[in-house]
Amino acid sequence: MNDGSTTAAAAPREGCPKRMVFGPCGGVRHDGGCELDAALPCPWVDGDERVPPWPGPAVGARAGTLPDGMLARARESPVVLTDLSVPSFDLPALRTAAQIVAPVSDAVLSGDIHHQPTFPPTFVAAELRAVGGHPWMTLTCRDRNRVVLEQELAGLAALGVEGVLCVTGDIRGPDVRPGVTQVFDLDATRLAHLAASTGLAATVAITPSAPPREARVRVLAEKQRAGASLAVSNHVADPAELDDFLRAARRLGVDLPVLGAVAVFTDEPAADSLLAFPGLAMDPAKVAAVLDAPDPVAAGIDAAVDEAEALLAVPGVVGVNLSGRASSAGHVEAAEIQAEIARRVRKVER
Repeated sequence: MNDGSTTAAAAPREGCPKRMVFGPCGGVRHDGGCELDAALPCPWVDGDERVPPWPGPAVGARAGTLPDGMLARARESPVVLTDLSVPSFDLPALRTAAQIVAPVSDAVLSGDIHHQPTFPPTFVAAELRAVGGHPWMTLTCRDRNRVVLEQELAGLAALGVEGVLCVTGDIRGPDVRPGVTQVFDLDATRLAHLAASTGLAATVAITPSAPPREARVRVLAEKQRAGASLAVSNHVADPAELDDFLRAARRLGVDLPVLGAVAVFTDEPAADSLLAFPGLAMDPAKVAAVLDAPDPVAAGIDAAVDEAEALLAVPGVVGVNLSGRASSAGHVEAAEIQAEIARRVRKVER
């Protein structure tokens, strides 16, 4: 299987800690610094924004679509992909949260956070399916070499999982699991090709707020050529920013359906957990309005629904990703907040 890693055009960018071929990653800081170290300039932001073309072979578009899956539903009405926010290695919490959000979501996204390891993706997917959920799993290249990634993809396909979010992965800082190796055999584009080749709906991330913008648009075009079926946007301060990004992408032939990221937070720790990630953007006034409200939970739910409606008005956006911890009060409270937002966006009765 050719993922482009053996071609001359696929040499990693010199100086990139993630050894990316099809970069930049989503963690570039607004001043062009690397997510690992603000003092280290990202090698993809140097005035030379070359993006290597996908060397092939291409994979048929929309791979992985199930008759009753999220991509099929997205053709009829807006869909909701809800983050699964639970503590590390806490099986009862995973099952409880899944039982709350799965019935009101078109799919449940299980993440892979650099400082919060959890169960293997195939295990989480099986648990989600056991409670009637529609799993959408995240795979990163940080902690898994290519062989392990291939194993996970094969296992997810065998379980009947529809889609996989393919990301290069946040790099660990020197204070997070020091001494533990980081792999980066692949990057998101090459992983997306492997996922699509396995028959899964390869989902890729876009970060409209991070530099260099023109390179990001071209990378998305290459991700589609590699086999991506769906794109999920990172947070933007204004939906117009996502609109501009997608217009530029369409000029390059990109026609992927897109999910817009809705920031879900109802207290300061939950908001800070989103703002801690380089590359994304949130409107400070809207954050303050929620945190300063007499009832921050109600205000946070209202703000998320309003943001979802604004994002759904952007051409090409077919749904939203409810992204964020929602609440620091606990996983049950967080799941209930996410579920209420999902109901209101999808107009589902209790």
